[in-house]
Amino acid sequence: MNQAKSDKGDTWPKVLKHNFEKYGDTHRAMRHKHFGIWQPYTWKDYYLQTKFLALGLLSLGFEHGDKLLIVGDNTPEWYYAELAAQADHGVSVGTYSELTPSETKTIAENSEARFAIVQDQEQVDKLLQIKHDLPSLKKVIYWSYKGLAHYDDPVLIGFRDVLELGKKYDEEHPGLFDRNVETGKGDDVCAIVYTSGTTGDSPKAAVHTYRTLRAGAEQHLRLDPWQDNDNVVPFLPPVWINEQWLGIGCHLLSACTLNFAEGPETQQRDARETGPSIVFHGARLWESQASLVRARILGANGLNRYAFRLLMPIGYTAADLKLRGKNRSLLQKLLYAFADVALFRSIRRSLGLQNARICYSTAAILSPDAFRFYHALNLPLKSLFGSTEGGTLAGARNEDIRLDTIGPAHEGTEVRISDEGEILCRSPGTFAGYYKEPDKTAEMLKDGWFHSGDCGRIGEDGHLVFVDRKKDLVPLAGGETLVPQLIESRLRFSPYIKDAWVFAGPGREYASAVVIIDYDSVARWAGQRRMAFTTFIELAQMQEVYDLVKQDIDRVNRTLPVGSRMRKYVNLHKEFDPDEGELTRTRKLRRAILEERYHEVIDAIYRNGNDVRIEARVGHRDGRMETVTTTLRIQSVEGAGG
Repeated sequence: MNQAKSDKGDTWPKVLKHNFEKYGDTHRAMRHKHFGIWQPYTWKDYYLQTKFLALGLLSLGFEHGDKLLIVGDNTPEWYYAELAAQADHGVSVGTYSELTPSETKTIAENSEARFAIVQDQEQVDKLLQIKHDLPSLKKVIYWSYKGLAHYDDPVLIGFRDVLELGKKYDEEHPGLFDRNVETGKGDDVCAIVYTSGTTGDSPKAAVHTYRTLRAGAEQHLRLDPWQDNDNVVPFLPPVWINEQWLGIGCHLLSACTLNFAEGPETQQRDARETGPSIVFHGARLWESQASLVRARILGANGLNRYAFRLLMPIGYTAADLKLRGKNRSLLQKLLYAFADVALFRSIRRSLGLQNARICYSTAAILSPDAFRFYHALNLPLKSLFGSTEGGTLAGARNEDIRLDTIGPAHEGTEVRISDEGEILCRSPGTFAGYYKEPDKTAEMLKDGWFHSGDCGRIGEDGHLVFVDRKKDLVPLAGGETLVPQLIESRLRFSPYIKDAWVFAGPGREYASAVVIIDYDSVARWAGQRRMAFTTFIELAQMQEVYDLVKQDIDRVNRTLPVGSRMRKYVNLHKEFDPDEGELTRTRKLRRAILEERYHEVIDAIYRNGNDVRIEARVGHRDGRMETVTTTLRIQSVEGAGG
């Protein structure tokens, strides 16, 4: 069955109503773990919660075209809120719960949100703090009541109270909800999706219609059909575009089951319980999981370490043959079957991937090392290429996955490469424009072609090869071009490196790296060697830890042209922090901000200094914070220059 059939309706509320009429309370739409128990929600529950929330909003004054700001972690209420706003001919505006009050204010102000629905006391406090700067904000609805019993601000109202208002409004206006749903059109604006803001500027507001979002969902379903018995664990709320395509669109069109973890901190554990058949993460999460497995093996007993060293090469051989389109011999198949039973199956289960038949990596380039690792475990992981503004562009079918490519362009999408190497596309999923910013829209959309800002090429087989962001490529003095994302992703495959930032200095003579150690893994490694330390700073600056990191610098350098190799590196005294603007909320590097904030480190590296003194904030176990001056050593990489 083709889940993308148009008879389900051309808007998400229409598709929801179709599923309600088809499945009622006989088929599960969602599950949410609450107090350790999985609570099921049928398509009838989904429909009625959305209906009464939509009518409750109308009773509070929500009007056609109004924007509903949604702030919270991934829960069913997030989805009810988005579809309720859309059923009222309004627009959903999602934002991350981790945003600061000022960041939340920027988005609420820019989108002209008149209503907000938020998760809990923390988000309520943010809105109350900034409400005087948001004169158009009419009501703030919260769905988690803990800690809010004595709040009496008139702008606040509880989720359950709004549902009751909706039920009453339904009695007074029978049939209104259905009429509103039926009068929606595919070309209606339904969502404003904000970009990640990797440049350091404020995120841009991409306007989408049902038609553009549905195009992305349908392209995924043509690539890999979803079924109504599939289990999915969405890791992020529908703030970013991938969750709009997959968590909202593909879920509604396929009628599969969404499983919501009890909280962000229990995602991995809860995913293992459900054993999802469809898994989609950002590349950073795939890489961190692979590093975690390797770190656990390093800390395991001698027998397990030996089994890992003995059997993983069997998996890598099988993966390499498959990715090159070659068959395995009978002996190789038998060896793999043994390795799968002895090791790979338990690793898949530990990651909650024992039932995974569709695995997507999105948002950034995935390390080739991590890619091979998952295929060695017999997981059909593939990268997808798309953007908030340009829509979904390319992806491979499971039988056509390649190590170094994304895949061919999706059906109905045109992709070409400009003379400067930039990826251009025309897609039915291309956004309608930036909200109230026609000049910026014109910069990105020229003659119907979306200018992605990404560099790449198209191979003879028609597969798209992604290189890096155009603005991030660095021409080096020796004639090489530095591709930072690829190098950073390979460094992150290390169990001892949590993050990395690769750059070239003012003279562009050679590449250097700022490394963020994985504190847990490195601390465990140091503890096994009885190395004494008390803080992250002390551990990171130990010579033994620099030597440990150098092993991975050398590993990655061996895969690079001589001119692109890292010649110096620094172990930073802290992790990069999205609250300080160093990362986006999807953990992409904000390079411009990093260059400005750590210019002293860059200057010292390219002045051939041996160390650099900087100020650092240090946290103590009793909760105290203090500012200290610390010295970061600058380490050279012998032999990196050729």
